[in-house]
Amino acid sequence: MPVAVVVGMQWGDEGKGKIIDLLTEKADIVARYQGGHNAGHTICFDDREIILHLIPSGIFRKDTFCVIGNGVVIDPAALADEIRRLEEMGIDFENRLMLSDRANIILPYHNLSEQESENSATRRKIGTTGRGVGPSYVDKIARVGLRIGDFSDADALREKLEANCREKKLLLKNVYNKEFPDIQALTDELLQYREILLKYMGDTHAFLRKKIAEQKNILCEGAQGTMLDVDHGTYPFVTSSNASAGGACTGLGIPPTRISRVVGVVKAYTTRVGEGPFPTELTCGSGDQLRTDGQEFGSTTGRPRRCGWFDAVVAKYAIGLNGIDSMILTKIDVLDQFDTIRVCTGYRHRGKVYDEMPADIGILENCQPVYTEFKGWKQKTVGIDSLNDFPDNAKRYIHGLEDLLGAGFMIVSTGPGRNQTIRLQEIF
Repeated sequence: MPVAVVVGMQWGDEGKGKIIDLLTEKADIVARYQGGHNAGHTICFDDREIILHLIPSGIFRKDTFCVIGNGVVIDPAALADEIRRLEEMGIDFENRLMLSDRANIILPYHNLSEQESENSATRRKIGTTGRGVGPSYVDKIARVGLRIGDFSDADALREKLEANCREKKLLLKNVYNKEFPDIQALTDELLQYREILLKYMGDTHAFLRKKIAEQKNILCEGAQGTMLDVDHGTYPFVTSSNASAGGACTGLGIPPTRISRVVGVVKAYTTRVGEGPFPTELTCGSGDQLRTDGQEFGSTTGRPRRCGWFDAVVAKYAIGLNGIDSMILTKIDVLDQFDTIRVCTGYRHRGKVYDEMPADIGILENCQPVYTEFKGWKQKTVGIDSLNDFPDNAKRYIHGLEDLLGAGFMIVSTGPGRNQTIRLQEIF
């Protein structure tokens, strides 16, 4: 059963885009299982840096088929624009992409309501991208969302949209004092994308079951990371879907008994974007250095990422929650210039040290990290292609993380390029 899930082990931005692109060398299918276009996977392709928001990262391998599952929420305009940009680069989509007919869509009123909610003086700021992802999931759970399959019948789609718009109009007016977009114009705009959505729409459940039976290599990718999972992350400062490995089952319709392995991607330090607790955050010069050297700016919004030391509590939590059997380490080269490197092994709060992830957000917001220190190596590691060639202190750091986490690394990334990678084990 060659079905592998690749999951982020922190708050996203671990470098999953490059890793998925690498791993698809031996994958027949890459399937995206959750999130929307609020996340971005950055890939270096043909000496260009390309950011994908909805299209799976396997699109740059001409023999790889891409699936967008039912767990993803799709903005039709964003999808059409992304397909157009990639086609202009010479990427062929013919018989290479399928959208789940069960996937919900993001509508303009979702964007508007999320932006107003985020800016509301009466609500706690979460730090969303304002792209309508959360409200689309809200409508999905409320059972009033529109799905890709609804585009099959234009008249029925129009009726459903108009019914939703009447309710949303009242909400925006009475809660946020905002005028609702013209319903007819909104409907006409949405139907402009009907042709392209129907072109790629299909029953992804049946397709994936068939390919599993044929023993095809399937790689499941999510957006964000474990600590942004709506159930298991630092709630309420999370995304609106299940970014952990379990989301692959619900977001693609793959039975859990068909998952053969789960691989976690972790950065050699820690970052997060937006609001929420971050125990190892560095607000001094070291944090600025990590941000500058690691080019830590959001691929979707351009927002500077908050940076801090590696958090082993977070990483161990991700391993246990996801059932991770191997890890992939990225951005080890960003630590090249540090004299001392610290790793958090626990949280001290009111005299108690927590070595397991607490659910209480108050503990995470007010704790003091307990650190273990490693000596820096002060040598360039960018592009090194063998672990044996690493400086001794860099090897000690890598093996130290493995010992702390109780899992080994199958890949160590030493830069953004495909060739800047040390492969210690294959995924299939």
